[in-house]
Amino acid sequence: MTTGVPSGPGAAPRAGRIVLVTGPSGAGRSTALAALEDLGCETIDNIPLRLVPRLLDGPTLDRPVVLCIDVRNRDFSVSGLLELVDWLGSGGAGPGAAVELLYLDARPDVLQRRYSETRRRHPLAPAETAQIGIERELDLLAPVRARADLLIDTSALTPHDLKAELARWFDPEGGQKMAVMLHSFSYKRGMPRGIDMVFDCRFLDNPYWDESLRGLDGRDARVADYIARDDRYAPFFEKVNDIVCFLLPAYAAEGKSYLSLGFGCTGGQHRSVAMAAALAAALEDAGWKVAVRHHELEHKGRVTDLRSSGARR
Repeated sequence: MTTGVPSGPGAAPRAGRIVLVTGPSGAGRSTALAALEDLGCETIDNIPLRLVPRLLDGPTLDRPVVLCIDVRNRDFSVSGLLELVDWLGSGGAGPGAAVELLYLDARPDVLQRRYSETRRRHPLAPAETAQIGIERELDLLAPVRARADLLIDTSALTPHDLKAELARWFDPEGGQKMAVMLHSFSYKRGMPRGIDMVFDCRFLDNPYWDESLRGLDGRDARVADYIARDDRYAPFFEKVNDIVCFLLPAYAAEGKSYLSLGFGCTGGQHRSVAMAAALAAALEDAGWKVAVRHHELEHKGRVTDLRSSGARR
């Protein structure tokens, strides 16, 4: 493969936490790298994919390593980046290493405004308008966005807001070292990558069969109330909340940086979304750092800001 990722036995990199940062040009990668460096991470910008294994090989690293990879890289390709993520996540980063893909996103109109303000040329359209380059890049990076472990939409964030958001997730000196990522998804499309624990919600009453609720999703109070009327919902939620709250301190004590939990249902629109939102609210009330990704809603273009859970009713 073009990235130079080892395909056979050899010395494995040794790092405790590796964060790959990517996203469209203008979404805030430079601000993010500066913020993560201030938080004590070792940051490297614009590194060729083929050099990543060599960079990580060597003595154990005592702080998180943040690598910014984007379309400016001379050997960049979406397939190469995803192969690198798979290789690192399957043991290429060494035993016990945590590998995370951080995707910084922004709406096309915001990206275009930012380019207009800076008057810079877009790397994918050096002789054309920034709008053309933005459209090309967003289309190119769509598979990478879908694979992200953490997605931050910077459209409404100032640089200060972005730094604060990153501190929630990556501050190695913070009082709580572990964050929780909740995913809702459709079993029809398959389980998202990297989930540590999955809860199947398909046994709950399905709002899809109520025509007045079919077009809504689990963030709507009417849908959540419909699901909650199922006699099995309350004990199910209580048991899930109990086991998660029992496990989180144990995983944090073990040094795990984040835990990824998934809720699946048939369509990924009602039951799994409602459960993920409700658990997010409960965990936030308990003081945990929580983010939510509703994969099916995102696929349908119905989620614009994935930093917030939509959990409050």
